[in-house]
Amino acid sequence: MEMSSPAAVEALGALAQEHRLALFRLLVQTGEEGMPAGAIAEALEIPNSSLSFHLAHLSRAGLIGQRREGRSLIYSADYSAMNALVGFLLENCCGGEDCTTPAPGRGPTMCEPYNVLFLCTGNSARSVLGEALLNKLGEGRFRAFSAGSDPKGAVHPMTIEVLDSFGYPTADLYSKNWDVFTGPDAPEFDFIFTVCDNAAGESCPVWPGKPLTAHWGVEDPAAVEGDGQRAAFVEALSYLKRRIELFLILPHAGLDELAMKGKLATIGREAGASAKARAAE
Repeated sequence: MEMSSPAAVEALGALAQEHRLALFRLLVQTGEEGMPAGAIAEALEIPNSSLSFHLAHLSRAGLIGQRREGRSLIYSADYSAMNALVGFLLENCCGGEDCTTPAPGRGPTMCEPYNVLFLCTGNSARSVLGEALLNKLGEGRFRAFSAGSDPKGAVHPMTIEVLDSFGYPTADLYSKNWDVFTGPDAPEFDFIFTVCDNAAGESCPVWPGKPLTAHWGVEDPAAVEGDGQRAAFVEALSYLKRRIELFLILPHAGLDELAMKGKLATIGREAGASAKARAAE
């Protein structure tokens, strides 16, 4: 697909605005599955009235497309248009030489996945649920782990049962002390989330790399006994899934540290409240 000069001017004009540029970058990062308008507005904190204007502007420029799924309109980046714009800008670059080819001895730059650690005290339920959820929902963009300050030594059987029933992998899950992630060969974490009140108040090890941290407290489903225990685990799974879904649609590369900390804290406060409200309906 080749792009004409007038089309390139229109596309560049559409992107020459802070919210539209952030919106387009978010859709590019999201991938072909796209996002509904409500999720875009929530991720970028743009009012719905303004969002409609920006979406229409990007659509007219041919940079995004839309499709209907049920009652929702799903928006996604038009990668062919994006590549055509880049091609237009690079046409005859460097005297016609291919300046986009990596230098000899250097391979193409690959995006490394973000490393995320979920912490709680026992590492048998909530933190394990978070690990399993993010490893599947993150689709290779995130690599999740879990640990505890005083691990039970075994994952709670109901954790495995509920994850299996919803199709999340469980083969590599086990209960472990957070000390295993403090050695020289441990992964360097980008994000650490505490999911129980005890873990949030305890003294944590010093993590190399200064990861961003947030508290996403969830009531302990293992504390519920009898017939209601499975429902408690499903509810904990739902709370964590909602928070992780909001986390995944953040423009991670486009937010500075302070803004990201604020977003993570907001997810911890508001996602739990939203899940409780839906559960009460």
